[in-house]
Amino acid sequence: MIRQIEGGITAVSGVSAFGLKDGKKGLAIILAEGPAAGVFTRNKVIAAPLIVTKEKLGTNGGFLSAVIANSGNANAYTGEQGLKDAKEMTRLLAEKIKADDKFIAVASTGVIGRKMDMNWISSHIEPVLSSVSTTEEGSVGAMRAIMTTDLVPKVFACEVKTDAGSYRIAGIAKGSGMIEPNMGTMLGFVYTDAAVASGQLQKCLTAAVNKSFNMIVVDGDTSTNDMCLLTATGKSGIRITDGKSLEEFQNALDLVLIELAKMIAKDGEGATKLVESTVIGAKTKEDAKLAAKSIVRSPLVKTAIFGNDPNWGRIVAAAGYSGADFDQTKITLSVSDGTKTANLVKNGEIIEKDPAVLDELKKIMSAKTIFIKIDLGAGPETATAWGCDLTYDYVKINAEYTT
Repeated sequence: MIRQIEGGITAVSGVSAFGLKDGKKGLAIILAEGPAAGVFTRNKVIAAPLIVTKEKLGTNGGFLSAVIANSGNANAYTGEQGLKDAKEMTRLLAEKIKADDKFIAVASTGVIGRKMDMNWISSHIEPVLSSVSTTEEGSVGAMRAIMTTDLVPKVFACEVKTDAGSYRIAGIAKGSGMIEPNMGTMLGFVYTDAAVASGQLQKCLTAAVNKSFNMIVVDGDTSTNDMCLLTATGKSGIRITDGKSLEEFQNALDLVLIELAKMIAKDGEGATKLVESTVIGAKTKEDAKLAAKSIVRSPLVKTAIFGNDPNWGRIVAAAGYSGADFDQTKITLSVSDGTKTANLVKNGEIIEKDPAVLDELKKIMSAKTIFIKIDLGAGPETATAWGCDLTYDYVKINAEYTT
């Protein structure tokens, strides 16, 4: 049984954290030892912290002791100096906590192409470490320290009750703009007190990311700094091996990451609405993903939703150019606010021309969460993607980002 709990990442046994914010700059430190795994951006321009962290996990046996993360500067496209600065951040923390720096991960988020203020980083490590705690305050501090244009923190924690006992999984994330993770700018730090080997953690994390962070779109831009790390402290004593225990763990991890992903989509820069796009009846799983993401990525769909405009033809068009294989004469489409549903197309036949249906759709479009469901009528596969509307404020925020 899985139930949501409070407490953030510090609700997981073996995790302590804190962070400080100073204007646009922030520094967070999370202490947790155990097998670890990571998923990183697919952008060809990769930020220095990702290069460093990815290399560490690939050569240290898949183990982490701590994470140090800063906001305000992405340390991306900063050349050799950027790599030196990222490594120096891990060295400085390792020295303070008396650990080997090969087990320290580093992450950054903020403006691309600017050198790090290492004097600021080095002067704030001790103040953060002095306040690191296992209380919820520690989780909140770390979470707020990594926020940039985020308006709200993103946190989700759950407890899993099994025949062998209970364990917990929790994560914090940041992300609001530059979001279309192929594994946008987003960071995720996830922890469990179950005992899981690093190889299995990697498989589980990759699968969960593909269902969650890789299925959200705010603006279609893939960041240089996307990173999601998963560490298992093993403090609960519950071992995850295979069979039922692995299935339970995967389900709980999926839940945590999907909830965090939805929070990121809902908090998209300037966003006023969350959009959930579910595609069923696709020929292949890839077709289902292509169509679902194409709908929430479409600027025309996003602007129609912002304006409460019942222009549902944009949804069909977005599915059509997604690359998914289907016959337009077999499409069935509906839009809902969670309580009321407007059925717009059935097996290729338009039913929206009924004035009552159009009136219902207009009401639905004003809701804070919009659910789009489209049946391609081509096969058995399904996928869900999440996004947000595209508003005037999105343009304003990103037109003035560095000024």
